[in-house]
Order: sequence, then structure tokens, then C-alpha cells
Amino acid sequence: MALFEDRRIRAALLVVVLIVIGIGTWLWLTAGRETTDDAQVDARVTQIAARVGGTVQRVHVDDNRPVDEGATLVEIDPRDYQVALDKARAALADARATALAAQSEVPITSQTASSNVTTAQSGVMQAGSAIAAAQKQVEAAHARLTAAQAKQREQEALAAKAARDVERLRGLLAKDEISQQQFDAAQAAAESSRASADSARAQIAEAEAGVLVADSQLAQVRAAERSSHAALDAARTGPEQVKQTTARAEAAQAQVKQAEAALAQAELNLQYTTIKAPIKGILSRKSVEVGQVVQPGQPLFAIIPLENVWVTANFKETQLKDIRPGQKAIVKVDAYGGRAFNGHVDSIAAATGARFSLLPAENSTGNFVKVVQRVPVKIVLDTAQDPEHQLRPGMSVVPTVYTR
Repeated sequence: MALFEDRRIRAALLVVVLIVIGIGTWLWLTAGRETTDDAQVDARVTQIAARVGGTVQRVHVDDNRPVDEGATLVEIDPRDYQVALDKARAALADARATALAAQSEVPITSQTASSNVTTAQSGVMQAGSAIAAAQKQVEAAHARLTAAQAKQREQEALAAKAARDVERLRGLLAKDEISQQQFDAAQAAAESSRASADSARAQIAEAEAGVLVADSQLAQVRAAERSSHAALDAARTGPEQVKQTTARAEAAQAQVKQAEAALAQAELNLQYTTIKAPIKGILSRKSVEVGQVVQPGQPLFAIIPLENVWVTANFKETQLKDIRPGQKAIVKVDAYGGRAFNGHVDSIAAATGARFSLLPAENSTGNFVKVVQRVPVKIVLDTAQDPEHQLRPGMSVVPTVYTR
């Protein structure tokens, strides 16, 4: 009985030793490495969308087919955009013609303005000379009028005296105190005086008419002078007219640039009717067919470049203590029976995955329950390990990072 119990104690001790050795071996084997099953293959997904709207004429690709960079994927009916391009070209030609005409007016306006100033200044000088001459004529007419009036007064005085003499001699003739000859001579002298007075009055009328004519000529010359000054003032606005003409020319040139931009946009829109692959990769998520009317910005395909894939491993925050960029990693892919790929840690995300979610948790409100967060770690695979591009984004993997 004692021997049996001794054997049982020895067996238990052996089991304990084996367990301790196993635990030690496991700790030794797992020391200096971190692993997680929350990881997947990742890659860039380029969404291909229409940049212009229209009816799809041709589709040159199908789902899950490789495409080369620059390959034609879809052709949209280009006729509307060709019409818009022709219209933009015509508008540009019209704008250029308008700008050329406006530009040619600038030197013409400048030369005309300078010539108008010279002509107006000459007209002002001539008007000044004409006013001086007209004023002299007015003065001469007034002098003639004054002389005629003085002569009229003199002749009228002589005529009145001669008339009185005739009346006095008429009484003497009746008394035979003078001869008939003396009376006739006095009467002839009176008639001559009356004729001279009439002539003086006619000269006054003529002088007055001359004054009116001279005043009218002076008024006309002054009106001409005012017109010349107005023309000079208008001519002095020549620089402003030149500025306006230059501004119109610049505005026409701006219209040319706008028309050129519109033409460039029309050319781009016509080019956008042919949708080409911007990168090389596998085409997926095809959502376009011939005859479909697409709108600008509507997604049509997705292209994934499988030459550049990596692994996004979501390690617990408690596992990040020793993980650093550059450390070796082994990635086992579930889809291929755990096939291992070599790689290295490229970088550690700047925030946890929860922070990048659509509705991040707000721990400052309500009841708080501590949850271990996960931080994305980017693992880049070594080159030439997947020549057939079997890795697909989203595949589950189990990466192991060697921290020692």
C-alpha cells in the first residue's frame, strides 16, 4: 500500500514537472512576439466615376478582369459635347475679332484726340482775333453813328435858321424892301438846308443799321468763340476717351481669355466622354451597361491594384508596448491554409480604430465601461512573394510581429 502511494506521488510530481517545463517552453517560444487574429489584407480601392453625363455607347470591360493603365473602359455619346466644343470655338473667334477691333481703336482715338486739341486751340485763337476785329467794327459803327447824329443836329439847326430867314424875307418881299432875287436865294438856301438835314437823317439810319450789323457780327463771333471753347473742352477730354478705349480693349481681351477657358473646358468635357483606367489593377463592382444614362460623379467601377497590398493588423493597445516600425513579421493567410508571408511593420496608426469610426464613442457622458482598444498597425509584405496576386483585400490573416 505504501509502495502504491509512493508511485502516485512520483507520478504527480512528474506531471507537475512536465507542466512546468511545458509552460516554460511556451513562455520561451512566445516571448518577444505579438500576434492577433483581428487582421486583414488591405489595398487601395480607386473608384472610377463619370465626369460628364450622357448615354453610354460602349462598355469595354467586365467584372473581375485586369486592366492596364490608360485602357478605355467606357465611351459616352460625345455628340452634345462636340456641339458645345464647336460653339466654344466660334465664341472664341468672335471674341478675338472684337478684341482686335477694340485694340485697333486705341491708337486711332489717341491720334484723333491730339488732333482735336490742336484744331480746337487754333479755333479759339481765330475766334479771339475775330472778336477783336468785330469789336473794332462795332466801335467804328458807333463812331459813324455819333458823327452822323452830330451832323444831323447841325444840318437841322441850319435848316431851321434858313426857314426862319425865308419867313422873315417873305414879309420884306411883300413890302418891296428886298428884291425877288434875294428872296429866291434865301428860299433856295432853306431848301438846300432841308435837303442836307434829310441827308443827315438818312446817314443816321445808315449808321444805326451799321451798328446793328456790327453788333450782330460781334454776337456771331462771340458765339463762335464759345463754340470753339466748348470744342477745346471736349478735345481736352481726349485722354479720358483714350482711357475708355483702352479699357474696352482690355475688357475685350478678358472676354478672349474667358472664351479660351470655355473652349478648354469644352475640349476637356469631350475628352471625358471616354473614360480610361487611371491605374493598372483588377476591375470590380461594375455598375454600368450600354444605353444607361449616367450622371457626373456617378460611380461606375472600382479598380484595385493588387501589386501593392499590405496587412492591417488591429493589435490591442496592451500589445503595442514593444512593437516598432521595421520589426519582422510573419503573416498567415486563412484562405490558403495558413500560408505564411514574410513582411515587416511599416507604421502604427495615429489613433485607435474607434476614433476613425462614423460615430466614435463619447466616454465623458453616461456610465463608462473600460474596453481594451485596438490600434491599426500596417504590415508591408516583402516583394515577389505573391506573383500570381492571390491576396485579395479583406482576406483574414493572422500576423505575428517579432519584437526582439
